[in-house]
Amino acid sequence: MTRADKREQKIRQNPFNVSLEDFEALIKQYGEILEGGSHPKAHINNHVYPYKRKNPVSAHYVEGIIRIIDEMKGE
Repeated sequence: MTRADKREQKIRQNPFNVSLEDFEALIKQYGEILEGGSHPKAHINNHVYPYKRKNPVSAHYVEGIIRIIDEMKGE
C-alpha cells in the first residue's frame, strides 16, 4: 500500500479531522486545484468543487470530495 493509499484510507475513516495538507494532497492525487475567485476549486474528472481553505477542513468538504472520487472510480 502506497503512502497516498494510506492517506486516503485515513481520510475515509475519519473525515472530521483532516488537515488542509492531506485534503489537498488527496485532490491532487485524482485531479487538480484551480485557484481564483473567493475559494480554490477542486477539479476532479468533470466535477468542479469549491472549498474553503482552513485547517482542519470542514467534514462536508471532505465528504463531497470522497463522493466525487467514488463516482469517478465507479464505486
